[in-house]
Amino acid sequence: MEVPVIRNLLEANDTLARQLKNMFAARRILALNLISSPGAGKTSLLERTLTDLQQEFGMAVIEGDLQTDNDARRVAATGAQAVQINTNGGCHLSSSMILEALGSISLDTVDILFIENVGNLVCPVEFDCGEDHKIALLSVAEGDDKPEKYPLLFNLAAVMILNKTDLLPYVNFQMDTAERFAKKLNADLVTLPVSCRTGEGLANWYAWLRKARAGKLHG
Repeated sequence: MEVPVIRNLLEANDTLARQLKNMFAARRILALNLISSPGAGKTSLLERTLTDLQQEFGMAVIEGDLQTDNDARRVAATGAQAVQINTNGGCHLSSSMILEALGSISLDTVDILFIENVGNLVCPVEFDCGEDHKIALLSVAEGDDKPEKYPLLFNLAAVMILNKTDLLPYVNFQMDTAERFAKKLNADLVTLPVSCRTGEGLANWYAWLRKARAGKLHG
C-alpha cells in the first residue's frame, strides 16, 4: 500500500506545482529552490545575495525549517520579504505549503523568489515547488562524493554552488572530484565555487541570477 500512497502524494503535489509555475510565469517571477544538507550555508548565501542585489531586484524568501523562525528573521533583516514555514518534523516543503505562504508575500514587487528548503538531500528533490530551477548547495566541509551519493539532486539542478571555499586549506575536499561526479550526472550543470564569508565567487552567482532573470522576462 505504500507505493500507491506515495504516488498519489507526488501527483497531487505536481498538480499544484503546475499552478504555481503558471502563476510565476504570468508574473515573470524567477523562482529558485535552494536544496542542501543542514549547515551548508543556504541562509548565508541568501543574506549576501539579498543585501548585494537589493537595489537591482525585488526579492522574497520562503524559509523551510522543522522549527523556529531563526532563518526567516536573518533574511528579513536584509529588508527582503520573508515567510517562515515550520514543517514540525516534515523533511521537505511541498507545493501546497508554498501556495499558502505566498498569501503573505506582496508578489507585485517580486522579481526573484527564493525557496530555502528543509536541510535534506533526498525528500526536497522529489517534491516540485513550482520553481524554475533547483539550486544544489554543497559545502566543502562535506564530502566531495556527495553528488555520487545523492544523484537525483545533482541530476535535476541547474546550478551546483560549492560553498565555504575559504575552508579548502583545512578540509579534505577535492573540487575537481565533486565537479566530476556532478557533471557525470548532468553535463549542463553550472558549477559556482563561492565563499559567503570572503565574497569570493559571488559575482559569478549574481551573473547567473541576472541571466536567469532575463531569460524569465524574455523566454
